[in-house]
Amino acid sequence: MFDELTYLIYKVLRIKGYGAVSMNKALLTLSHNEALFSNEDHSIEPLKKWIRKEFTDRFFEPDDDLNKMLNFACDKKVKFINVLNHQYPISLKKSLTNSTPPVLSYIGNVNLLNTYKVGFCGSRKASEKGLEVAKDCAIQLSERKIAVVSGYASGVDIQTHYWALKSNGATIIVLPEGINHFYIKKELKEVWDWNRVLIISEFEPNSIWSTSRAMQRNNTIIALSNAMVLIEAGEKGGSIDAGEKALRMHKYLFAPIYEGMPEHAIGNEILLNKGAYPIRKSSKTMRANLNQLLKAVAIG
Repeated sequence: MFDELTYLIYKVLRIKGYGAVSMNKALLTLSHNEALFSNEDHSIEPLKKWIRKEFTDRFFEPDDDLNKMLNFACDKKVKFINVLNHQYPISLKKSLTNSTPPVLSYIGNVNLLNTYKVGFCGSRKASEKGLEVAKDCAIQLSERKIAVVSGYASGVDIQTHYWALKSNGATIIVLPEGINHFYIKKELKEVWDWNRVLIISEFEPNSIWSTSRAMQRNNTIIALSNAMVLIEAGEKGGSIDAGEKALRMHKYLFAPIYEGMPEHAIGNEILLNKGAYPIRKSSKTMRANLNQLLKAVAIG
């Protein structure tokens, strides 16, 4: 079941003009102490009083649609973490500050949030060489017990999730839509293991995919990750946008360089000129040299 605080937060977020920023500011103001954000034994009475002042008692009338949506999620074994819960990722609070998602819905092994993590962004139409590099990186990271974090699109996203799981590693899928729309894609069914998978969404459980949500979701991938790898970004689009966001958020960003880099992957060179680090093939192992990335993970 979902708790009352989660329900109230969703109700506030449904009100026009009250997004994550205003919700988090209200929670911080009402708590009077940021330490409360790591204390699960909080009281929701201050929030109730604030809601009554802002929206009148009519706000507390039953919302059948919201109840139905959350109950459907719970039937799918979805659970919820709000920003006052001790399980809520500290990295999201630090990296996203006021725009931290007030509630995360999830299915799977929530303990993966406490592991070292490398995020991946890249083209849905990556070249065979690009997919091979993504595979190599995912396998090497899994061998070192470092989890993969990525979206759920074709191309680089699915490639990294697949090879992390195939290599007995762990992976975190961050959705650009509500978690009630989640299903296990056919490419991953043979390697799927709920003990090594975490599905996360920052949106209402029934929210549909949109470009703006996909862009917003990239912020969460970056914030959750100790370092980011970008594979075959174009000059424009979601991948290079994610790379630029990573640099602005002071995350270590890595862009592989290899022979036969397709012309459409000009974004890698652009980001390298802006401060990303290259990943090159090791002449000894003939695999991607991840030494600098591994050091960055330990620092970040």
